[in-house]
Amino acid sequence: MVSTSFWSADGRVISVEEFLENMFGALPKFFSSEDELRVLWSNPKTRKALLEKLGEAGYGKEQLESVQQMINAENSDLFDVLEYISFAYRPITRAARVAEAEDSIYDGLNEQQRDFVSFVLGKYIETGVEELDQEKLPQLLKLKYYALPDATALLGLRTESYQRSLIFKSIYTGGRRHSTKGFFRCLPALSTNLKSFVCFGNM
Repeated sequence: MVSTSFWSADGRVISVEEFLENMFGALPKFFSSEDELRVLWSNPKTRKALLEKLGEAGYGKEQLESVQQMINAENSDLFDVLEYISFAYRPITRAARVAEAEDSIYDGLNEQQRDFVSFVLGKYIETGVEELDQEKLPQLLKLKYYALPDATALLGLRTESYQRSLIFKSIYTGGRRHSTKGFFRCLPALSTNLKSFVCFGNM
């Protein structure tokens, strides 16, 4: 059971329902459309900046992960949580997201590059989007190839452009899922009463 406390902007402890309603109303300030969210999330720098801004507004990683648990989406991306709240998209798993984008991810790669991309995506599926952070890539290169010079020589690409162009963009610009018009989101409430639910969004 999730035990995170939710707080309002003025420091009050608030209900899950109020928190979700506030978040639903606040997210358009950070991205105005699904396309804008995809663009922001596809680039590691703008994704990090978005998460920082959300955290400053009271919708940080801890809160997003709590919602992620409530919607049984622990194996999904935090991107799916934002899509669910904003656009009523049902979450998909990280594995399914990679599978949807595989053709575009591996298109034009040689065998060595495919091998490394597969390694990185395996880490993403196992752990989450943090594995795709810019700061994490050198660690993954060392883990896979033991030395950065060996990795860059084998892959034949600069790590920064390689990471940006071959991994992030394809994962989040693959097949799109349509929200159900009028979908009303209902989540289990944070209480010991398993039959208790909170609902939010537009009918």
